[in-house]
Amino acid sequence: MTNYAYLLDMGRCIGCEACVAACKTGNELPAGVQYIHFDEKTTGTFPDIASTVINQRCMHCGDAACVTVCPTGALYKEDGLTRLNREACSGCSYCVDACPFHIPHIYEGFSSKCDGCAAVVKAGGEPWCVKTCPSDALRYGEREEILALARERLTKLKERYANARIYGETEAGGLGVIMVLPDEPGAFNLPADPDAPLVINAWQKVVQPMSAAVTGLSIAVTGVAAIIARRNHMQEIKHIHAVEAEQKAEKEEEETSA
Repeated sequence: MTNYAYLLDMGRCIGCEACVAACKTGNELPAGVQYIHFDEKTTGTFPDIASTVINQRCMHCGDAACVTVCPTGALYKEDGLTRLNREACSGCSYCVDACPFHIPHIYEGFSSKCDGCAAVVKAGGEPWCVKTCPSDALRYGEREEILALARERLTKLKERYANARIYGETEAGGLGVIMVLPDEPGAFNLPADPDAPLVINAWQKVVQPMSAAVTGLSIAVTGVAAIIARRNHMQEIKHIHAVEAEQKAEKEEEETSA
């Protein structure tokens, strides 16, 4: 199976938001919904101020937390990317709580996120954002080719930025968005280590065993499972956070005693 990926070169991104407009138009997204978000991060004290463009989008994690916790299979992996079938979504919002990048959102009762322009690509086209990027900051192709290109871009970027690096080669099981960063991940509001978040450990130890019967039921009676998922979600999230807090306390205690 061939895995595909995006290249996002933040050394070339000019923050024009052409990708945002193309994504909204090409995917016919309703008002209030967009898959790519831009922000600006300012650091320093006047007159020594630096501004960084923040480009937020689905990172298509190899070990996707959203896929792990989805009880209905609405979120799934295909061609190395994370797809979403909204028709199968129960609106439980587990994906919202689990994603280390805070990407999925609930819109009109169901999950909403980028699916990698699956229909366009399968028809032989390019993702809308890639097709319209004026600065060649975005590319799309086989993951190994994208990684090779990222390394080439990194070599040139290091001539100007000593802290430049690649983000996504191994993080979260290998991302479907390989980023070339001029600085460390935190400068772009990216978690340095998005692997195995505590919420997933809590899910696997507490919620998933309790929900096994519901997941099985969802195969036969999706509507009933959706109601159960919505009704029980807040209670289950309390279990998740309780276990998360316990694991965090244990980790801090181990570090203190060490």
